[in-house]
Amino acid sequence: MIKAFSGLRISASGLSAERLRMDVISSNMANVNTTRGEDGKAYKRKVAIFQENLEREINKSTGTLEEKPLGVKAVKVEEDKSELRRVYDPSHPDADESGYVLMPNVNILNEMADMITAARSYEANVDAINSQKSMFAKALEIGR
Repeated sequence: MIKAFSGLRISASGLSAERLRMDVISSNMANVNTTRGEDGKAYKRKVAIFQENLEREINKSTGTLEEKPLGVKAVKVEEDKSELRRVYDPSHPDADESGYVLMPNVNILNEMADMITAARSYEANVDAINSQKSMFAKALEIGR
């Protein structure tokens, strides 16, 4: 691939990653009060896990292994391992014999902060793509 487009590819991978992150956060927020899911248990908060996406190749002139950044990739979406909240509500249909209900381990304030961070990261990647497009357009104008 043309090296000039690697910045676009990296920013595009950031857009995809942040979109997945916002989808996971939205799911967490939608299930903040879900005490019984398909498995019969309270909803557990989900977290998107990312890692750097590198292309590894051997430099033919030096024989060394080189890594070229390709952006970020989603590795998995896993459940948060923190404890579920116990809330005393004996009138709740999912309450145990002592009147406690297991509630999801979702903190709406943390989710909102994560959503703002993801949205800002998404916007930064959009700005980077627009800047690169502008630079390409200016470069093409030079050739006229």
